[in-house]
Amino acid sequence: MNNEIPQTEAIVEEKPLQPKRTFFQTIFTSPEEPRLRAGWRLLIQVILLATLLFGLQYIVDYYLLQNIPAAQQYSLLFSEIIMLVAITGSIYVARTLVDQRSFASLGLKMNTRAWIDLGVGIGITALMMSIIFLVEWAFGWLYFQDFAWNLQPPKTLAINTLIFLGVFLIVGWQEELLSRGYWLQNLEDGLSIYWAVGISSALFAIAHLANPNFSIGSLVGLIASGLLLAYGYTSTRSLWLPIGLHIGWNFFEGCVFGFPVSGLNTSRLIVHTLKGPILWTGGAFGPEAGLILLPALAIGTFFIWVYSTKNTGEAPKMA
Repeated sequence: MNNEIPQTEAIVEEKPLQPKRTFFQTIFTSPEEPRLRAGWRLLIQVILLATLLFGLQYIVDYYLLQNIPAAQQYSLLFSEIIMLVAITGSIYVARTLVDQRSFASLGLKMNTRAWIDLGVGIGITALMMSIIFLVEWAFGWLYFQDFAWNLQPPKTLAINTLIFLGVFLIVGWQEELLSRGYWLQNLEDGLSIYWAVGISSALFAIAHLANPNFSIGSLVGLIASGLLLAYGYTSTRSLWLPIGLHIGWNFFEGCVFGFPVSGLNTSRLIVHTLKGPILWTGGAFGPEAGLILLPALAIGTFFIWVYSTKNTGEAPKMA
């Protein structure tokens, strides 16, 4: 009797052979889908941005500022509006046509959660800046002089404060749309989330090189600030939290507590004089250039962690 169990041949399904990619396809297009690689997408967006910036700046300078002398006093506002149009326009075109994704997919979905993220971001940075002010005051690093409404007409103060609020709303939107939006997310597609966070934070800091009183301390502080803002995005996968963080930081730093905002002076409600060590206070550049920034960032990171954990039910991850 034959006790051998008949052997059956395993049926192996042959996968269809993928067409061989040409040299140019390998260089320019993604292997996963028919669109440009992340590096080329970033390059196209930068070219679009530069073209819009130079074109709009020429139009405003030649046709507006030279012909209307009164417009000169609003040159900062005009510059921010130009940046707003150039950054938003270049990213919209690049995202929809080159990336083949929707503009909202950058983390800009509008719903109730978006407004909560925005408000929480502003609230966290209001707390951070309050702590910086109180610590510097307690250590004798600043001398409180007066409230601004006692030193200038309230109407003038209100107008100037509203103008800078408008500027900071624009700055918060455009810088987060560019740094934590288009750049970080395309770098993540091409590399990894960790490289994307590091490189986009470094580019964010380098973009401030032309600011007054920039230093090595400013560079390090802005990179660290960029990491906090990136954490705001990666913990929620929404840009609204970092946009709120950015708006709140600038407004409370400058307009409320009277510090320089990355080297720039603004309208301020609290008038004081800095006299503490520049290593800690950041001096004329503001707290972003001082060691006082580090505990503030730690506090901000903790509250972002608490907020994002509460909303997702688990600790946020960087992937």
